[in-house]
Amino acid sequence: MTDPTEMRNQPALTTSTGRIWLVTGGLFTAIAVIILALLLQLPPHGLAGIALVSVIVLYAGMVAVRFLTRPGRTRLGLLAALMLVIALVSLVSILVIAGTQVPAIA
Repeated sequence: MTDPTEMRNQPALTTSTGRIWLVTGGLFTAIAVIILALLLQLPPHGLAGIALVSVIVLYAGMVAVRFLTRPGRTRLGLLAALMLVIALVSLVSILVIAGTQVPAIA
């Protein structure tokens, strides 16, 4: 028996077209791009720029997956995974930059 309330049985992961992943991924990417753009001048120099480009490339990957793969769990799983990677890249980069801004405790 399968439980219809299981996490993996959500409509967003089973029957969606993927449009909702592109919309939420686009909003998340826009927020990350704005924050990373504001952090470009802070050390470690280049980290925010690399993260910014990475986030944009990952979102482009989401768009490509949406239009180049067959509908189904594989497509939706890839879209979810790419969105999680966007979140991870953004968060780690922002935390590293923020960590370098805190004066060292002697």
